[in-house]
Amino acid sequence: MRVQSPERTTIGWDIGGAHVKACLLQGGEVVDVAQWGCPLWQGLDHLTRALQAAEARWPSLGAAQHAVTMTGEMVDLFPDREAGVRGIAAALSASLPVPPGALHFFAGDAGWCATAADVSRHWEHIASANWLATARHAALVFPEGVLVDIGSTTTDLIAFGNQGVLTTSRTDAERLVSGELAYHGVVRTPVCALTQRIEWRGQARHVMNEFFATTADVYRLCGELDPAHDLYPSADNADKDLPATRQRLARMVGLDERDASAGEWLDLARAWRAAQVEAIAGQLRRVLAAHALSREAVIVSAGCGAFLVPDLAAAAASETTGSVPHRFAAYGGDVARVAHHAAAGTTTWAQVCAPSVAVAALFEREHD
Repeated sequence: MRVQSPERTTIGWDIGGAHVKACLLQGGEVVDVAQWGCPLWQGLDHLTRALQAAEARWPSLGAAQHAVTMTGEMVDLFPDREAGVRGIAAALSASLPVPPGALHFFAGDAGWCATAADVSRHWEHIASANWLATARHAALVFPEGVLVDIGSTTTDLIAFGNQGVLTTSRTDAERLVSGELAYHGVVRTPVCALTQRIEWRGQARHVMNEFFATTADVYRLCGELDPAHDLYPSADNADKDLPATRQRLARMVGLDERDASAGEWLDLARAWRAAQVEAIAGQLRRVLAAHALSREAVIVSAGCGAFLVPDLAAAAASETTGSVPHRFAAYGGDVARVAHHAAAGTTTWAQVCAPSVAVAALFEREHD
């Protein structure tokens, strides 16, 4: 997408372990959003290629300010998270054609880091802070609520109010304790991680603890997964058509695709969908129980799995004595400021790539 460069242009980056997401913000409005597959665990050259693709999409990239958040430091390419943060920061500095002082790393409570020395000093604040950017951005728009950002691999469940997040957690380790990080996504999660037993054909049965299928198969069969968000090979590297998808799910219960009807395989996919909804809803209950939100609170949905949010809320409400918000908002349409002249679909992509939008918006707000 070729765009003119007005005086104020910011590109927000969310550097993940599997995807690079970026947002072009001009005049405070979202003009374009993009995502590239980036299997970072296979090498930093994949990040370099994603950055090159971004430069091809936005030729004026070098004249912009750049706001960066990341989660990719966790991949096992790096010996530890500190090395990951420093390695990603160095790769961005080397690959982006920007002048000194134009690259800013979101460090949460520590502010922004614009030098290698600052990145090294505050790496713990930079590591896996993308959820914090998104929740803080939502908190500037709505007085009170909970962010539910369901991505390809993980889900963030963050209560907010008083123009900030309500949680005291900051690291992934802390959020795994509090329930605010659910390692559930709608694309890359192995199906065997959803439940040990599944109800199907009138029987409860154990499932195989093998990497035979992923949640992409579940939601592809359910007709809910946008192919644009299904960027990675299937578990068996086979096709992603419906027969091949059914075959992968069949292996999970010791069968083949020919052993049941298309309708029965759809029933199995829906059973796994229900298991994942219940698992995430259980963590949402914990988050809501920890924060006394009012009846005016709103659930802000984000991510490529945002289609699950209404069912999550219903499941959470069915088994809790606390208050589950009944108002819903979409990050892409209700938090992100999408330009009227942006291409069709930009609002949807802002929803999917929320942290990249949020980090750009926060940077501009804090650097007026």
